[in-house]
Amino acid sequence: MNKAKSRESRSELTDVSRWLADHQSEMVEQLRDLVIRESPTHDKPGCDALCAYLAEQFRALGGGIRIHRQATAGNHLSVSFPGRRGRKPVLLLGHYDTVYERGTLRTMPWAEKKGRLHGPGVFDMKGGIAQIIFALRALCEVKDGLPRPVSVCLVSDEETGSDTSRALTEKLAASCAAVLVCEPSGPGGALKTARKGVGSFHITVTGQAAHSGLDFEKGHSAIDELAHQIHALARLTDPKRGITLNVGVIRGGTRANVVAADAAAEVDLRVAHRSDGPRLERRVRSLQPANRNCRLHIEGGINRPPLERTKPVIELFHRAQEIAIALGFSLAEIAVGGGSDGNFTAAIGIPTLDGLGAVGDGAHASHEFVVAAELPRRAALLAGLVGAID
Repeated sequence: MNKAKSRESRSELTDVSRWLADHQSEMVEQLRDLVIRESPTHDKPGCDALCAYLAEQFRALGGGIRIHRQATAGNHLSVSFPGRRGRKPVLLLGHYDTVYERGTLRTMPWAEKKGRLHGPGVFDMKGGIAQIIFALRALCEVKDGLPRPVSVCLVSDEETGSDTSRALTEKLAASCAAVLVCEPSGPGGALKTARKGVGSFHITVTGQAAHSGLDFEKGHSAIDELAHQIHALARLTDPKRGITLNVGVIRGGTRANVVAADAAAEVDLRVAHRSDGPRLERRVRSLQPANRNCRLHIEGGINRPPLERTKPVIELFHRAQEIAIALGFSLAEIAVGGGSDGNFTAAIGIPTLDGLGAVGDGAHASHEFVVAAELPRRAALLAGLVGAID
């Protein structure tokens, strides 16, 4: 980029940033409107209502709306903006479902306190959605149109694995130059340049019931067998390589004086490297009973491949750093154990940068909050990236 073009780009970025700062109160009001519309993942009416509301917000910006209707999950929303021709689109990706049950607003109401915005889903990730809306508004109003085509995808089931939305996300991403994921930032506003892959397994053990006093020797305890399997799973954990297996839930037995005929466990798997996913899947599925009189049934596998810190991801992060410096702040990067829909887009080879959403803390927790003053700055960063990506 020549010096004259660079100066023009910086001037436009400054204008966008100033516009957003002037509209901070509107951004807060937009975020409030999102938070008070409760959208638990399993509440289809609530999700569909928010999806329809979001469709109207993007339609008002001139976006082409498509609602992807679902039989059981909430509907998904995709939006297309034409922008200037000759450049591939950028995908702005996120979700509008939350982990909170309907009625949480009664005990965790929307609130503005000492520069922080509180409420269910405000950080994860309705703050990011507000930033998307206002980044696009700023570009349209300050620059009289988008610098390139832009796609937006907001789904309803990210918090539970994206079973109904994964194919849509991958299809939209496949035609894009890059994916900007507006999930919450890391501590201090850090961007996420790596995420672990996620897997889950359900292990069922079937033994033989018996009276623990009269016929103990005739019984074969499913609980004892499950304990052996838990130890076997623990031996697969390799923290130095980023591999963890966590047995988070166990169930089994009926009474203390009955040798347990049944037991089960739910297992969470995290991997940092894509190649480890299939290998760990095979290892878990190949577990064998320690007691030959017990049977194992194992279901599950990897449901999100990892987002690895590849060269294209690093290049995106460095571009974001340059924009942040022009806006007057610094950016760090972080690798995290949790997954997002950015894992899917990175795995199909599309450069993906995550954590571009709100600055705050407390995702999925009662103290969840967003820093209000950061909303315009993060939206300016997002707007800058839309134009800067090659």
